[in-house]
Amino acid sequence: MFKQFGGKITPQLQTRYAQSPNWKDGKFKNLIETGMDFSFKDLPGMLYKLFFQKGDTTPKQDLSIIPLDVEAFLEPSKSIKYVWYGHGVFLLRINEKTILLDPMFGPDAAPISPFGSKRFSKNTLDLIDTLPPIDLMLLTHDHYDHLDMASIQKLIPKIKNYYVALGCGRHLEAWGVDAGQITEFNWWDAANFEGIEITFTPSRHFSGRGLGDRAKSLWGGWVFKTETESLYLTGDGGYGPHFKEIGERLGPFDYGFIECGQYGEKWRQIHMFPDESITAALDAQIKTGMPYHWAGFKLALHDWTEPAEEFVTYAAEKNFDYTLPLLGQVMHLDQPAQKSEWWKNL
Repeated sequence: MFKQFGGKITPQLQTRYAQSPNWKDGKFKNLIETGMDFSFKDLPGMLYKLFFQKGDTTPKQDLSIIPLDVEAFLEPSKSIKYVWYGHGVFLLRINEKTILLDPMFGPDAAPISPFGSKRFSKNTLDLIDTLPPIDLMLLTHDHYDHLDMASIQKLIPKIKNYYVALGCGRHLEAWGVDAGQITEFNWWDAANFEGIEITFTPSRHFSGRGLGDRAKSLWGGWVFKTETESLYLTGDGGYGPHFKEIGERLGPFDYGFIECGQYGEKWRQIHMFPDESITAALDAQIKTGMPYHWAGFKLALHDWTEPAEEFVTYAAEKNFDYTLPLLGQVMHLDQPAQKSEWWKNL
């Protein structure tokens, strides 16, 4: 169990983290005041509702994932390709390089909880066996629904390089990743990877895997730019002025993966509601967007399809172009938007 917590914070690491402009008073801070509107006395009731509330909070059947056609995925293309595996997992093909984002393929997003949060799809760890070699893995933050020990340990032989939020490297090292393969990023840090300009961007969230490491690693989103296309993944987080700044500094974006799911009134500051997801997309100057952070786990009290359905409703109101890929489907950024609400056919 304790290995799930990841790497420990040493005095040397804390000294290094303190060099970041985002580290204040012994922890990383958001750009604006951010909290959660509940106290520890509210926690038992909230957990009971989360794990035992009836309704359509989970699918009535397991969600199938289209098997990866590796040959088609690796075939040369002028446009960025991507595959969404539900929740926050993306496989990208950019400039003939394979990139994996937040590879949580595990069966449970709450492995240290007595109740657990089971994935909506079965045998997802086996999907790792079907993936091609990974040139680069990226990590937005260290929460269990984005960083999974079993997935990382199974992926290690496939992955050549790791770009992660500052402070997350210690977890990977604790689980067997060579420190020389890992590069940690502050907000606005950028690197050119094989002709792809990659920037780590701010979000409004938090981090931590145990009781003593809250906000001891950073959180954020990622921007990818080639000579012809640009893509922005927002990362987890509540709505804030950082979206306009990202759009002004790095936009406009041809495409955006926009967090939309696992929200609630008591944690509105750290997860966006669907209407805020659309506003964030417009602020960031995203031309076409897809909602993610749903169709993977029950981590909130809303119906499991509500994030996508409300995203579609608000997108129509704002005349925002969107696409809705199937789980496991190989998509191209330059293909026409796909608007079929596939979950209604289950």
